[in-house]
Amino acid sequence: MTVAAVRTQSLADFMTETAEAVGAIDALYAKALGAVRAKVTKDGRISSGLVDQEQRACHGLSWLATYAVALREMRAYAERLSGEGKFGDLEEAITRVAFGELLAQVFGGIPMSQGEIVRPADVYLDAADVAKAQTAGVAKLIAEGTAPAARKRIVDDMVRLEGGALTYGYDGLDDTLEQFRNEMRKFAVDNVLPHAHEWHLKNEYIPLEVITALAEMGVFGLTIPETYGGLGLGKESMCVVSEELSRAYIGVGSLGTRSEIAAELIICGGTEDQKAEWLPKIASGEVLPTAVFTEPNTGSDLGSLKTRAVLDGDQWKVTGNKTWITHPVRADLMTLLVRTNPDEAGYKGLSMLLAPKPRGTDEVPFPAEGMSGGEIHVLGYRGMKEYEIGFDGFSVPAGNLLGGVEGQGFKQLMQTFESARIQTAARAVGVAQSALDLGLRYAQERVQFGKALINFPRVADKLAMMAVEIMIARQLTYFAARQKDHDRRCDIEAGMAKLLGARVAWAAADNALQIHGGNGFALEYQISRVLCDARILNIFEGAAEIQAQVIARRLLDGGN
Repeated sequence: MTVAAVRTQSLADFMTETAEAVGAIDALYAKALGAVRAKVTKDGRISSGLVDQEQRACHGLSWLATYAVALREMRAYAERLSGEGKFGDLEEAITRVAFGELLAQVFGGIPMSQGEIVRPADVYLDAADVAKAQTAGVAKLIAEGTAPAARKRIVDDMVRLEGGALTYGYDGLDDTLEQFRNEMRKFAVDNVLPHAHEWHLKNEYIPLEVITALAEMGVFGLTIPETYGGLGLGKESMCVVSEELSRAYIGVGSLGTRSEIAAELIICGGTEDQKAEWLPKIASGEVLPTAVFTEPNTGSDLGSLKTRAVLDGDQWKVTGNKTWITHPVRADLMTLLVRTNPDEAGYKGLSMLLAPKPRGTDEVPFPAEGMSGGEIHVLGYRGMKEYEIGFDGFSVPAGNLLGGVEGQGFKQLMQTFESARIQTAARAVGVAQSALDLGLRYAQERVQFGKALINFPRVADKLAMMAVEIMIARQLTYFAARQKDHDRRCDIEAGMAKLLGARVAWAAADNALQIHGGNGFALEYQISRVLCDARILNIFEGAAEIQAQVIARRLLDGGN
């Protein structure tokens, strides 16, 4: 047989084995779902109290489900690229290691965090369930995918391709989205990457010239309909843009998040007048929005929100406190979640206001009457600055109640969660890719004991696993985005992408810093910034524990 024929046969066998593995893990997950559901059901219904009591099992179920979907999407990635003739040596090596490692972790233990490993018994799977899923094909994939030679093959190919590819391994996007990636990467390399570390160290704002340039490129109107001055593109394009900008600096990659959230709130819940008033200004960058939701002592528990808005003539008067508000000083518009009906407990009394405000400065951050605040100094995720804000009779025009109906605020906000979590997953992939860029370069340049660090197997292994996990997280994120673009409910998939992406970003940053050794602990090295930036991803847009809880509830409720 020719070399080409041998490879073709090898790929055919691999695709057969991966199909078998996906089926086996799907069946294993179904058994776990039934077992956990039985533990948390009372009187025929899922009991919140029992879900809390069985939190480890429920969260473990979320992680097992995430791995099942990740395996399916990595197989779809291989199938798609094979059909296009783009499934090269590196893509094949990454996919083989992805299957080997994910499968090995399903049976040996899935890391929910550094010190929390969920094993089959934790989701009430017994030895017979596990044995049935460990088919011959699964065993072969684990043996081949976890072998040292498989990881070495990835690193050898990454070194060969460095500088010749924007990502390590073709990502499977269409030509239009690849052009977007190229355009964003070029902008980021020229205008962001050379300055990002200085902005971080000095805790400086991202320059307005950068924001203006992003606006001119259409970043703030990416998914806003053309009718309102946007580009009318899908969430997959948003992922590419967010990823590449975050790869240079998460602060720049996150600028579009504020516009994305505000625009989606207005598109989904606003009146026609509100859409016509605000969407073109957001799309052009004339108006920079910020999300003002979180309060002290509430965190993810938005049902406990206390900030009050009382209608006084033609104005809403807002009183209360907000915290962890990103980029509020330079924002022109706040999407402000308030309680307009104090008699309605929980979510039902909440409403969303479109609250205009004047731009401030470091010297006078909040020049608006009835509004004050102070900066929260943070480890990373700088460039936009975080604030706590106090409102004391702050005025918002009565006509700026989103949708013109009270009590819809939480429902309106829920409509944005899918997109927000997909974009956060994309930002996580970008941060992880940045860590890999830095780790790979340092491993090639740093010489110890007469040879470059990359020639030491444990250094090379770290780089290989970064590349593999990044591709898994990327495919899961793009899958969630495509679901959203096809108007399919995707809160589970979006949550999974965010859950896995955040863990991958932290692992990549931590391992890249380890490759740097003592230098990585020095502030002058960029990896110190990337580590700080990566840490926030497991917290905002739903902490990992909250994210796992939300996924679990949806899975246990049958996806309803």
